Amino acid sequence: MIAIFSIIISYLLGSISFSYIIAKKIKKVDIRQHGSGNAGATNTLRVLGVGPAIIVLLLDCAKGIVAVILGSVLTGDPYIAAASGLASIIGHNWPIYYGFRGGKGVATTVGVLAILAFYAALISGIIAIAFIVVTRYVSLGSLIFIIGTTLITAIFGSYFNYPIYLFIFLIAIAILSVWRHRTNIQRLLKGNESKLGEKAVTK
Repeated sequence: MIAIFSIIISYLLGSISFSYIIAKKIKKVDIRQHGSGNAGATNTLRVLGVGPAIIVLLLDCAKGIVAVILGSVLTGDPYIAAASGLASIIGHNWPIYYGFRGGKGVATTVGVLAILAFYAALISGIIAIAFIVVTRYVSLGSLIFIIGTTLITAIFGSYFNYPIYLFIFLIAIAILSVWRHRTNIQRLLKGNESKLGEKAVTK
């Protein structure tokens, strides 16, 4: 019962859309009706600017961090900690409070992986940031981060003393992320994906 409680609370926490809340507060708009239509930090940058985007990024990351810690503290079970982290990502993507229309879960995933696979996430994060700086494709950097973390864990997991279940968990996260970014992938392949600082291509 405690495990179920942790997962449900993590989902509800993940469902809090800070980009939606802040956009409503600052501009009285539904951020999902502007820019790319995505309720996340990148679209917040396009619609509201740097300051609000940084706040959204940090708060969305915090959702993933808190969810993993909550599962760990309440149960002491690393499987439940990982499941709670996944629940927070699902909540961000499909938030119960906002008609199940959320973001793509990248920042929340960063928070989750920062706790569960810190070294792999750090290495992959540095590579992803470099790609974003060079190409200005945030979606590409996001995919590189999540897929890269999965691959690094698969190759160097024993070196970092990562348990096998973590790799399985990361595969699930990677599949979810690719699915959520499927339209971005199509635009990347066609060469018409929006770059950082450009007007977004809607959904």
